[in-house]
Parts: sequence; structure tokens; C-alpha cells
Amino acid sequence: MSSASRRARRQRQAAQTVQTVAAAPNVVRIDERRPQPGLRLAKRAYEGASQGRLSDGWFASSTSADTEIWSASRTLRDRSRELVRNNPHAAKAVAALVAAIVGDGIMPRPKTGDDAKNRKVREVFDAWASKDQCDADGALDFYGLQTLGVREVIEGGEVLFRRRLRFATDGFEVPVQIQVLESDFLDSYKNGYQSDRDNRFAIQGIEFNTAGPQIGKPGAYWLYPEHPGSIFLTQRQSMVSSAVPASEVLHVFEKQRTQVRGVPWGTPAFSTLRHLGDYEEAELVRKKIEASMVGIVTGDDDLEPGINQDPNKTIDDYAEQPGIYDVYGNPVERFEPGMFAYARGGKTITFNSPATIGGYNDYKVSQLRTIAAGYRVPYEMLSGDLSQVNFSSGRMGLLEFRRFVRAIQWQMLIPMMLQPIWNWFCEAAYLAGKIDSPIVPVEWSPPAFEWINPTDDVAAATEAMRTGQRSWEEIIAESGRDPEAVYLEIKKFQDRCRADGVVLDSDPSATSGRGVAQKDVPAKAGFGDRSAASDALKRAVEAGHAERRRRSHSGN
Repeated sequence: MSSASRRARRQRQAAQTVQTVAAAPNVVRIDERRPQPGLRLAKRAYEGASQGRLSDGWFASSTSADTEIWSASRTLRDRSRELVRNNPHAAKAVAALVAAIVGDGIMPRPKTGDDAKNRKVREVFDAWASKDQCDADGALDFYGLQTLGVREVIEGGEVLFRRRLRFATDGFEVPVQIQVLESDFLDSYKNGYQSDRDNRFAIQGIEFNTAGPQIGKPGAYWLYPEHPGSIFLTQRQSMVSSAVPASEVLHVFEKQRTQVRGVPWGTPAFSTLRHLGDYEEAELVRKKIEASMVGIVTGDDDLEPGINQDPNKTIDDYAEQPGIYDVYGNPVERFEPGMFAYARGGKTITFNSPATIGGYNDYKVSQLRTIAAGYRVPYEMLSGDLSQVNFSSGRMGLLEFRRFVRAIQWQMLIPMMLQPIWNWFCEAAYLAGKIDSPIVPVEWSPPAFEWINPTDDVAAATEAMRTGQRSWEEIIAESGRDPEAVYLEIKKFQDRCRADGVVLDSDPSATSGRGVAQKDVPAKAGFGDRSAASDALKRAVEAGHAERRRRSHSGN
């Protein structure tokens, strides 16, 4: 049998098998009993990606972060600022975040390895950090610029810092100043390849390098000469953006995706804030209307004069049409506090009873919790309501919030704003001959969080230091102070006390933690010999006992 004959025979057998299966409905093909690959995939798919009646109104785009921000950034900034101006909850959320992140200010500590150099750099920096030296507007000092910058990031989504170099003849000890610019100064319409600038690619006013070792990094920022929304424009300035080198500009924002621009922090809560404000306004208007309408005068006979109607008018004057009229026959079109309305022909007075709507407080608390989550602050901090927390739950909520604050300080504020400004300062101070090097290592000390239970927290810090888990310098730096400055203060104070023969519990070389005199006090402690130190301690203890006895007798 040839190959063609065998092929034809197999085709006839396959056709007969198909006809037999089709004629027998109870016969199930083997492949129908097996789960299909598509069905298995559907069962394993994410429920959040399912399509159905309950998800018909769920629209989600697959656009890039820059595309989404470009189309919405201006509206989000405007709405965020409007809410902060007029909504007390939005204003409190922004203020609470600024106070937690910046506080008194994040302070630099030079770490050159030489105490004398550190003090010199710190003295020069402290002089430059005044408002007359570091701020181009002459209004804020260095720590005030931190507060303003963080506030702009939270409220507007981003902020710009521009370096302003000064001439030696301008009278500045360190010839550099910092100018704070709102994100509106960035020309968001500058996009695409810039043929006249080496084919650099711009996204929302930020120009990126497309070649060389700096490829992918910002090369310039397209800035307007003045705020585009200001009505006080200088006649000599044209509102045309120009490219400013990236080395002269700092762009600070929270990067949540691979984006080049930021968005206001409270964006997820804007709709809730707006709806809560509208609800409270509607509730207030309802209460005003109820309080305004004291009662309504009604009656059965529409053709008879009602109570307190004008005696100079006839029945015909009140029989024009049904409605509510005042004592002079004028239709009531608005409500005033304490008013009575007269129905035509009214003879009975029905007093109004304002209704009490339940659940208002519960609804507001629920909405405020949603708003607090949108701004990433604790509900108690946003509302000031501490009625539902105890010591443990309040402490846990604050610990989580403090971890978030530390992440913002160390991952956004310090590397994107403070460290570059420090580098600008060091470079200008070196060129002016104020310091010895243009590069000075520095450590930053964020403000300390206030202790919830100072006694337990101090005891824990002391135990950690005694067991070697933490250093004294680390604990002092965590409090927001410079360990070197604290050490010098303690040394100066203890030297003075020892010279004058004053013994305090703060000197562990003289007393124990419970105020008991140490057995062996070294002569070099400043008291002379050991007997003199012991006599001084004895006199101090006896003086304390005498003072307590005197107070006890005076109290009796």
C-alpha cells in the first residue's frame, strides 16, 4: 500500500470517529474532561484584575508616572493650596508634618577629625546661617529655609533651591545665598528633544543629558524669571523660560515612582476633605434654618384673616394664592433668626422643633481617619482627639509615624537638600579663604523626638550606654545637639564646681547615682587630696540634712 493510500485511509477513519461521537451525546471526548489551559489561568488570576459588574466603574491607566503627573500636577497643586488656605484639617496636617520633619532644624556637625578645624568650620557656618547671609530674600535663616522647603514639598509636591553667587564687593563673608522657588517656576510645557541644546531631552521643564558620563541625569532646569501666576510682573521681564544649569538648582520632592516631578502629599485625601467640608457646611445651614424658623401660623379657613395680620388689608388681599406670608402680606423668601411665618388665614401657631441627627460625630471621626491616612499622620495628631487612646496605643502610633519621619529626613531631605547646600557653602567659604578645604565631611543631627515617658526612656538610654550597645555621642546626637559642644559644656561646668568645692550628683567621679559619696576620689579630680574631698562631701551632706530639718520644722 502506498503512502497516499495509507494517508487517505487514516482520514476516513478519523471522519468516521467524529461522526460517531457527534451522534452519541453521552459520549464525552477525552480532551473535554481535561481542564483547559485558559481556564486554569483564569482561576489563578488576581481578583483585583477581574472584570465584572462590581468593577465596571474602575478605570486604571497604564501610563507612565510622568504622563500622569503632567496632566494633573497643576490642578493638584492649586487644590492642595486652596485646601490649606481654607480647610482647617488640611492646614493642621501640613503643619504637623513640617513640625515633625524639621522641628527646630536639622543641624550639621563637621567631622574633619580635628577638633580645632571642626570648631572653625562651625563658627563660619553659624555666621553664614543667619537670615542676612544665607537667604537671598533676607527673611529666613538656614533652619527657616528648611521649614519653608519642606512645607512646599508637602503642600505643592516639590520645591526648588537656586544657588546665588555673590561678588566679593557685595559684603558677604561667604559669597553665596540660597533662593527658594516654588515649583510653578518650572516650565512644564518644555518637553521633547531640544535641537539647539545638543539634542537633550526635556520632561516637564527638566532637561536631561542624552550622552556622556552624565547620561540620564538632569543637565538644566527651564525656569521662568518670575512666578507665572503673579499679577505683579516686572515690565522689563519677559515670561519666557530659560535654561539654568543643574549645578545651580536643587530639586527636592518625594520620589514614589520613576518620575521627575512630585505631587502634593495629601492627594489621596483631597476628595474626602472636600466632601467633608461640604457636608459640614450643609449641616450648618440646616441648623441655621431650623433655628431661624420658630413657628408657623396656620388655620382651616383660608378666607378669614389670620393672627397678627395687617388690619388695613381685606380678605381679598390675602386670597390671591396659597403660600407663606409675613405680617405685611409679603411672601416669605428667606429665613431670619427668630422669625414667625404666617400661612394665609392662619389661626393656630405650630412651634418648630429642631431635629437631632444621630451619627454625625461617628461619620466625622471616620472621615478624619481617612484624611489622616491620606496625609500619613496619626489621627490623634490631625484631630487632637485623644479620647480613644491609652499610653500603649498612643506610643505605638507615634513610633510608626516617627519611623516614617526618619525615612523622609534621611532618604529625601538630607541627600536632596541639606548635603548639596552644605557643599555649596563649603566651596564658597573655601574660595573666600574662611576654611582650609572645599570639601568638609559632615554629620546631620535631626531634632530629637520628645520622650513620651522621660524616666523610662532615660533609663533605657543609660542602660544601653553602660552595656556598650550605644555610645554617649550617639545618644547626645539623637537629642539634636552636638556631642562636642555638650562635652565642652559639661567639662567647663565640672571644672568650675571642683574649683569651688561644689559637689553635685551629676559628677559620677564624686558621687554615685544615688548621691552616695564615692570611696576613692582621685586627687586629680580638682579637690586636692582625698581627705579634702571627703570633708567637702561630708559638709555637703550635712548641709542637705540641715536644710531638710529646717523645712520640716517650718512646715509644722
